[in-house]
Amino acid sequence: MASRLVHAQENFAHANNVEIHDATLTFVTGNQYVSNGKPDLFQLLRPIPDASHTRNREISPPNSACFPGTRIDVIRRIISWADSILLWNTHVLWLYGYVGSGKSAVALAVALKFEKRERLVGSFFFFRNAGDRSRMTKFATTLACQLAAAIPEAAPFIEKAVKAEPGLLVSSLVAQLRRLVYEPFKAATRRGRLLTTTLFKGPFLIVIDGLDECEDRQEMVAFIEDMLYFFKQNPLVPLRFFITSRVEQHIQGYLNNDQVRLENLIDYCSRADIDTFMNTCFEDEKSRNLVIKAYIQEHGDWPIKADKEKLVDHIDGSFIFASALFKYIIDPTNDQSTPMDRLPHTLNMNPGLDTLYAQALSRSQGLPHFSDILWTLARLQEPLPIVGVADLLGIESFEVVRVLVNLQAIIHIPGTDDLPVTLCHTSLRDFLTTENRSGRFFARPSHHLQLSYGCFVFAIKRTTTPGMNATSL
Repeated sequence: MASRLVHAQENFAHANNVEIHDATLTFVTGNQYVSNGKPDLFQLLRPIPDASHTRNREISPPNSACFPGTRIDVIRRIISWADSILLWNTHVLWLYGYVGSGKSAVALAVALKFEKRERLVGSFFFFRNAGDRSRMTKFATTLACQLAAAIPEAAPFIEKAVKAEPGLLVSSLVAQLRRLVYEPFKAATRRGRLLTTTLFKGPFLIVIDGLDECEDRQEMVAFIEDMLYFFKQNPLVPLRFFITSRVEQHIQGYLNNDQVRLENLIDYCSRADIDTFMNTCFEDEKSRNLVIKAYIQEHGDWPIKADKEKLVDHIDGSFIFASALFKYIIDPTNDQSTPMDRLPHTLNMNPGLDTLYAQALSRSQGLPHFSDILWTLARLQEPLPIVGVADLLGIESFEVVRVLVNLQAIIHIPGTDDLPVTLCHTSLRDFLTTENRSGRFFARPSHHLQLSYGCFVFAIKRTTTPGMNATSL
């Protein structure tokens, strides 16, 4: 049977709920959980399928990953903390930083390293306005399902808890975390293989990214308080929590204490990292862009060293700003300008993302339906595909594409009609919904009235168009 399971894993590595004789093989975040009982834990817990580090980041943002050769120091420091088994070390590390400083990329890198070491319990990447990923509703059950996949020894304890308490899955977040995550983990690591693992390799890790993106503030506070209480009561449990977020008062007030290790990502945003990123991006583009190749043959290397250094200084440690600036310089536009024309404009921008957003949005400002499309993307609670946005506004799909095609530096445009249009970063929504920042691009709350009517019409049309979501408003 063992050889058959290995063979099945090779043939169905990307499948879900594959039947193998009398067992059900369920793949969860790259691991497999085998259950002989029906329904299995995956069916009982109903986790969020795209909340972990293994999600398709193209359609489930943030699409952030550390650029090769960067973030080495901060990742090394986090891993050193997570590997430590010293009794006086903290169980929780909070990495905080401003928008665009690369918190999600670091969280992904750390999760991948611990997954490779077989010491990752699970991960949860919050994202605002992304349905269940912006709430705590399925936080505990999603982590529990990942725990069962990563540590099969914990699965029987989780299953026992669910069956012993029929109301557990609709009870409080604290109760779910205790009964489905903390206690099964403790029970599993007290015996056999896992006891040896923790003694010789170090603790296990849970990665929580973007805690500030969670909309359930009271539940989030309950999670933090109970987590810290659990570790206070169980100082020897071989488990660590790595949490990232922006600095917000309701988070800082609970995480800024002696039970939590604090790390400010800005302390690790080196100029050298940005320089490496920009140099590599420009070299790659020069190797394939015919316009740039022709320019270099006639005028010499581009960009010149002085302009590159000025650009790196201008970016001031923000990877999201660096990425968006590079896309703005390189991406073709309708005004027939070249990258060589656009580089000087970026050097004159005021520091910060707001100027970049305003510059990028101005490229489509004169097109029909620009404001309606932009404000709809800003005000939707959950993203829609291009055809969904068009139906909601009562316009043609090509009119949506015409507006968005110039905004690819700040908005992800899907390659197929059934995938949602997503903002590259939550900060764009913040910009569009804050009048004193966005000015003429401000998404006015009154736009909800128009969307409400469009949503009503959309709901009617949806009956003949499968796959649409009429509850996105």
